[in-house]
Amino acid sequence: MSYSVIYKDIGQKDYKETWDYQADLFSKLINSKKSGTSDSKIIQNSNPATLILVEHPHVYTLGKSGSEQNLLLDLIQLKAKDASFYRIDRGGDITYHGPGQIVGYPIFDLEVIKIGLKEYIFRLEEAIIRTVKEFGIAASRLEGGTGVWLDPAIASKARKICAIGVKASKFVTMHGFAFNVNTDLTYFNNINPCGFTDKGVTSLSNELGAIQDMDSVKTKVKNNLQEVFDINWIK
Repeated sequence: MSYSVIYKDIGQKDYKETWDYQADLFSKLINSKKSGTSDSKIIQNSNPATLILVEHPHVYTLGKSGSEQNLLLDLIQLKAKDASFYRIDRGGDITYHGPGQIVGYPIFDLEVIKIGLKEYIFRLEEAIIRTVKEFGIAASRLEGGTGVWLDPAIASKARKICAIGVKASKFVTMHGFAFNVNTDLTYFNNINPCGFTDKGVTSLSNELGAIQDMDSVKTKVKNNLQEVFDINWIK
């Protein structure tokens, strides 16, 4: 059975505003499961899943298990960089969001999809791996770490192109992935990305040597998510 999902491309949006938006959808989806019914069709119809794609202004976010020592700026320096900082309720350590980066927030019910959290993260990674492959780039996973990486087995060359950090409650997910497309990578110099001090970051444009069309990349991401999750897009 395909999974019904509403697709929302909300363009460029403030991080906190978007966080509140997805948290509201997250709560509504959890509450819809409290009706007592186990019929997945009824659950989907009463409050369907949502995929949000967005770009944020410069912001650093720190997961609940992360260390603030991985942010290498103080508040004055953050302001000078025109950046903000939030400690949030997802897994993982610190990461950066900014213009030119596709951030995806799937608010999915894993109980309906019939997968666990580990498989969910695997499928998010798979969608991005397939996307970068369409650009002739071989990406894969890093043992012991989440996200999508280039040359993960070569310590001196390993670099992350997509970070993943999620939250799940009652099998419902929020937060998600951050895929560097035309991202200004210098902003990563101000953190230890995802807590790593010995690995780099990259972007699609950095690897290809040219700025990429964001709408075209978003379409590829959307199509690959559709494949790996067997999604039926609804309005």
